[in-house]
Amino acid sequence: MDKRSLAQLARRFRDAETRAEILRQELAVAIAQADADGLAQKDICEATGYTRQQVRRIVKAADGDDQQSATSPQDDQ
Repeated sequence: MDKRSLAQLARRFRDAETRAEILRQELAVAIAQADADGLAQKDICEATGYTRQQVRRIVKAADGDDQQSATSPQDDQ
């Protein structure tokens, strides 16, 4: 494998990591919304393949973000 091919593969890998991170964040928002909508944790786990503990952590983190943004001063400028 030459240097150019290796660099191209590394770039594709970094791009895939970026896309995966974006999708992970979108999924976390969707999980939090499903929880807020009353979907059973069991169903969220089945749909996502996540454990109950992972789902609880995601929901707890989203709740913390909501509370933090609600109590943070807003910039009116």
